[in-house]
Amino acid sequence: MFNLKVTEMKFNYFKREKNEVINYEGAKAYSMTPEMELYSAVVTSGLNDVTYEKENDRLKRVQNLIQKCDPQFIAKLAVYVRTQMYMRSVPMVLTVELAKINSGNNLVNKTVQKVIQRADEITELLAYYQMANNRTETKKLNRLSKQIQKGLADSFNRFDEYQFAKYNRQGEVKLRDALFLVHPKAKDEAQQVIFNKIADNNLAVPYTWETELSQVGQHSFINDAEKKQAFKQKWEELIDSNRVGYMAMMRNLRNIIEAEVSFQHIEKVCQYLSNEKAVANSKQLPFRFLAAYREIKALKSRYTTMILDALEDAVMYSAQNIKGFDGNTSVVIACDVSGSMQQPISKNSKVLLYDIGLMLGMLMHSRCKNVISGMFGDTWKVINMSKRNILANVQEFYRREGEVGYSTNGYLVIEDLIKRKEIVDKVMLFTDVQMWNSNGTAYSFENSWKRYKTIAPNVKLYLFDLAGYGQVPLDIKNNDVHLIAGWSDKVFDILHALENKTSALQYINSIEL
Repeated sequence: MFNLKVTEMKFNYFKREKNEVINYEGAKAYSMTPEMELYSAVVTSGLNDVTYEKENDRLKRVQNLIQKCDPQFIAKLAVYVRTQMYMRSVPMVLTVELAKINSGNNLVNKTVQKVIQRADEITELLAYYQMANNRTETKKLNRLSKQIQKGLADSFNRFDEYQFAKYNRQGEVKLRDALFLVHPKAKDEAQQVIFNKIADNNLAVPYTWETELSQVGQHSFINDAEKKQAFKQKWEELIDSNRVGYMAMMRNLRNIIEAEVSFQHIEKVCQYLSNEKAVANSKQLPFRFLAAYREIKALKSRYTTMILDALEDAVMYSAQNIKGFDGNTSVVIACDVSGSMQQPISKNSKVLLYDIGLMLGMLMHSRCKNVISGMFGDTWKVINMSKRNILANVQEFYRREGEVGYSTNGYLVIEDLIKRKEIVDKVMLFTDVQMWNSNGTAYSFENSWKRYKTIAPNVKLYLFDLAGYGQVPLDIKNNDVHLIAGWSDKVFDILHALENKTSALQYINSIEL
């Protein structure tokens, strides 16, 4: 699918005109090209509030950037964020906005077919289309883009009755509405039967853990003990059925423990969570494991240790495909724990940008043989950890974050190397890249890096942008500096591509539609 040797389309990362700007902390920074800024903005956003930028402002910025970018790049970026970064809302935004600026070919059609991975994304795309085109009339979705219609018609033929029924929800756009609007042509008689059921609101009730538990909850019980026993039996039945998905299992670990299922069922849950194939198929973002780990660690249960070990095993399996560095390559990993990083990634999430940085940092740490790690805020502190317990390492960093304060003095990471005359091959910072100097000295991240390059000319700097605000602390067109953005462990695929002299944008542009 990917040809990383593609070099026909090369992107200049920065505008030719002067690109110096001021970041959100009031320090000197540099702007990006529209393509680079769009990439960093979409892979670091669930379109929720972030520290310096409100949800609608991020959406407006994305919409404006799309107007400035090549349609082919937008299409490939949409496919990238859906299929490799495992994001759902942002690809819909990119696809609908692409339809506004592109016509006369099948680019939008192909993009729709690639980004629709679940049955409910058909209606989600239409709901955003309705909003993005300011439809307020009675027939809000009339005059639908022909290319979007064609792409959705094809998507209708990729799902079976169970998949449609599972996601047949009451929303702004219903599945039945989408069917009548898109008019898909069934691929065979069996598919036509399914379409008829959608039209008649007659899809079979799917067997899901939600529906099963809901049915139990609707029963009348003599007392709480009988109710508790019923839920215990149902959870044991669901576990035995092997039909509870990986994410659902992780999200319900507390419920399973509190239902007091048997040891044998807890053991089965742990075996599933730590199954190498199940982990690979689950396509979980790394911070999902962290959220589950924290939820369980707080419980006073005799099964807590078993489940924590299973989650650690799962994360180690998830890290197996990350291409790290051997003992011949020295690496410094620095995690930003500043105040601006301690913001939730969404309104309903307990996971912070800070957590994502620590999680990605510890994943990379586990794959390197010659590595030191630490965190920076007001100060920089080296905290070396074992490679074996990734989630426990993140928790240890989390526990100690107050030791370094809450500024973003990333330059101290570089100054420490200069002071110790330590020559390393790679420096990796997991950060929102809003670098400044709170100490009132003349040092800046840019100047420190330039000075370090004079004593370590072959060193490379990787800025893992976790916020996507659109600025960087130094001009990365020179001095072996690279920007990588995103919340998924797939950012390390970009890192590997950079080792082969393929930029992040070239990597995305190599995607086949």
